[in-house]
Amino acid sequence: MADSNGAMRVEVVSPERILFSGEATQVITRTLEGGEVAFLPGHAAFLGALTENHTRVYLADGTIQNLAIHLGFVEVGADHVTILSDAAELEQDIDVARAQAAKARAEEQMRGEHSAEVEADLRRAHARLSAAGGLGTNAH
Repeated sequence: MADSNGAMRVEVVSPERILFSGEATQVITRTLEGGEVAFLPGHAAFLGALTENHTRVYLADGTIQNLAIHLGFVEVGADHVTILSDAAELEQDIDVARAQAAKARAEEQMRGEHSAEVEADLRRAHARLSAAGGLGTNAH
């Protein structure tokens, strides 16, 4: 069960390290099916595949930890949420200028070809920029 203050344990794990571990009151992420899903303490067991997205972890202290998730899985129980991802980035580790350049490259490539790889590049750039708050600074 969730602890008495209404929080649950959240971990975001990549092959290299545990990116985030802490207490949270809510996690919002996006599944491959295309919809955002929110998890609160006491949530029913859930296992899902994740697409590239901006994941928000609402911490017990009232702050939000933003992450860019680049595919992976989410496993949820009543007292925890675990995100396993081959590649994930904390908001503070994202190079916004680099992500904006990657977004521009992918958009330019999309004008000529619509390959799955280019579309994935664009989704990753959007996830990074959304997590880092950089989407609004250069929007068309």
